[in-house]
Amino acid sequence: MENKKLIELAFEAREAAYAPYSNFAVGAALLTADGKVYKGCNIESASYSPTNCGERTAMFKAVSEGERDFSAIAVVGGFLDREKIDFAWPCGVCRQVLMEFCDPKTFRVIVAKSVDDYEEYLLEELLPKGFSPRNMEKLI
Repeated sequence: MENKKLIELAFEAREAAYAPYSNFAVGAALLTADGKVYKGCNIESASYSPTNCGERTAMFKAVSEGERDFSAIAVVGGFLDREKIDFAWPCGVCRQVLMEFCDPKTFRVIVAKSVDDYEEYLLEELLPKGFSPRNMEKLI
């Protein structure tokens, strides 16, 4: 799947965001190795702690459906009351969840302002020296 199509799907996911407290809506589109896409948005809570990011929503939906092999994620986000948005980087918790299920050397993270203005990184660039299931194998 082309990056632009994945970004379009992330923007679609962003429309469902529930962000009444921060007014910052995030959408994500997670691509499996076999070409399926799972969309997710951020879902806020008045007590903040149970709030969930768009990236994790997409990942949890995919994993709950039995998916375990992923190739890329597109992430978009910004304030609802502003026309222009900037890059919305996955937070540290989301990066760690991605590390749990994705190969950091091949998994692509695409952050976008629009379908034409985006940047692409490997997960290992965003979470160098990250802790993954492979680290647990070394302990056993």
